[in-house]
Amino acid sequence: MNTDGGWPVERLVHKEVSGGVATITLDSPRNRNALSVRLLGDLEDRLNWALAADDVRVIVLTATGPVFCSGADLKEQRAEPGNAHEAPVTASFPEIMNLIWESPKPVVCRLNGTARAGGLGLVAACDFAIAPDSASFAFTEVRLGVVPAMISVTVLRRLDPRAAAEYLLTGEVFDAARAQEIGLLTRAVPEEDLDSVVAHYAGMLLRGGPEALAITKQLVRTVPTLTVEEGMRQMAELSARRFTSAEGQEGIAAFMEKRPASWIPGPEEA
Repeated sequence: MNTDGGWPVERLVHKEVSGGVATITLDSPRNRNALSVRLLGDLEDRLNWALAADDVRVIVLTATGPVFCSGADLKEQRAEPGNAHEAPVTASFPEIMNLIWESPKPVVCRLNGTARAGGLGLVAACDFAIAPDSASFAFTEVRLGVVPAMISVTVLRRLDPRAAAEYLLTGEVFDAARAQEIGLLTRAVPEEDLDSVVAHYAGMLLRGGPEALAITKQLVRTVPTLTVEEGMRQMAELSARRFTSAEGQEGIAAFMEKRPASWIPGPEEA
């Protein structure tokens, strides 16, 4: 627990680790897991813990209650009288999205339900996003007279451009099937299959070399920005380095010897 003036304060984000997978859970259902200053502070702390922990290979971000995240805590966004131009309370939200986006460890978003506005910035920052097909989504900012500014940095890197204009400008609610179609979700699945699908993705990620996963995550984003000639040159050099790296040599040896690679958690670690 945190302490506030000597009194214990319940954490709004919980953590646990099992078998190489760290689960980070938003737990503020009373306000639909809104991005309050307290929740953001706890979330940043938990993410830094997972990134630093040697026994964590994959991070799963989820929440309690029927809503994954409703966006900004609007009670904290109200300007005080006489301070109309005071910047809204955003705390560490940009840093948190960047932590997820740049994480060398794959991050899977397990949406327990609906997401709105700022919550979709978290969804888009994650490498994978799995949601129940009953979930709904909306970029509601324009209907409040504000803009989806910070979350656009991650969201616009995921969404089809036409769909981005449609939903960011209208604030219209759309379902999970549409969210998958436009690139916001990796998969929309029946609610009863949610945990098994998330576990399936986590299990596949645990089989990848930690260094190889971190590098490949960057390749997906950077290679399309290179010219073909420059891309071929840089990737030929990278390929040679990885085949001769300690991790690459261990992976090849494990394949040839028909055994699990050294980085795959054993049954005793699960």
